[in-house]
Amino acid sequence: MKLAVQVKLVLEADQVAALSATLRKVNEAANWVSAVAFDRGVPREYELRKHTYSELKSRGLGAQTAQHTIKKVRDAYTALKANMEVGNVGKPGSKRRRRAESKPIVFRHTAAQPYDDRCLSWQFDTQRVSIWTTAGRIRGVRFECSADGLKLLREHRQGESDLVERDGGFYLIATCEVPEAQQYEPERFIGVDLGIVNIATTSSGYQAAGRNLNRRRQRHSALRTKLQRKETKSAKRLLKKRKRREQRHATNINHVIAKTIVTEAERTSAGIALENLGGIRQRVRLRKPQRVALHSWAFAQLGRFIAYKARRAGVPVVHIDPGYTSQTCCECGHVNNRNRASQALFICRNCGVVAHADRNASHLIAQRGAVMWSAGRESRVPATL
Repeated sequence: MKLAVQVKLVLEADQVAALSATLRKVNEAANWVSAVAFDRGVPREYELRKHTYSELKSRGLGAQTAQHTIKKVRDAYTALKANMEVGNVGKPGSKRRRRAESKPIVFRHTAAQPYDDRCLSWQFDTQRVSIWTTAGRIRGVRFECSADGLKLLREHRQGESDLVERDGGFYLIATCEVPEAQQYEPERFIGVDLGIVNIATTSSGYQAAGRNLNRRRQRHSALRTKLQRKETKSAKRLLKKRKRREQRHATNINHVIAKTIVTEAERTSAGIALENLGGIRQRVRLRKPQRVALHSWAFAQLGRFIAYKARRAGVPVVHIDPGYTSQTCCECGHVNNRNRASQALFICRNCGVVAHADRNASHLIAQRGAVMWSAGRESRVPATL
């Protein structure tokens, strides 16, 4: 399985200027390639290379950098096509869909640029890298990362690394190919219900409340609004200082929740059942005050964290259809929209069971996960003679 390890580059002023100019130049070139691809109906990578490679070389890009720029553009169009097919860019004929189809993809001047081992070399003993730029190769650039990250890089780094500029700093995101643990046969499934009031509720009894995170998010939002209205230099400095702080906090919480769920599943030889919530933001229609909460909800990130931690531990994971999980009784299977009496209370209109709504949903998800696993696993019936 692939894991990404992020390291921070410790740069001198001239090195910062060189890397910044490099990213700007390759992304300007990528925008030109994107326009060519759009005009020609987004051809295959090999054909696109025939129309653009010579021009990229004449613009000062190295051979490998030119190849990676073309591939980056082609991959962006592939991702856009996949998102259209699953409906993540709106329905056919919608305003959002037409906007995406009517113009070429545009890359920010700070968009990530992939590097391979010909353009980037690592010295793990001294924690330094040598990296290609448009101003020449920069050698002996020091990098910082955690001890666990450095161990992963030493043992499993493989393939490309992305150069990223973020908040004035430069980072390398390296790909590591980590062997997966042998997946075991689960004795049962733990259902995980994701939400806003309660970030995660499991059928085994664990519940991660979202009250503190939501309050923190509201405080950050109010403070940002207050500082933006001031428009003073000190207010802008404070805004810059606090940038991404809320995001980092939410990411850390998601890591903790994911680790807790996976550890419990591994300890009890259970599998994990998750809802497939892809495209929920496009499907759900909410009032304006509720949209902020929904779009700030990092459910996709939490799902990814659970999935990759489970793969490393050998814990089976299935994704089930989330349809009507909030309206269906986990005891008798009765479906009724009136079963959900309130945000927290579930009362079945058929059998009369009373339960916490998220807990009921998590049990139902666990049941569906077990059914899906049984339907898809290998047959254990001995072969007949």
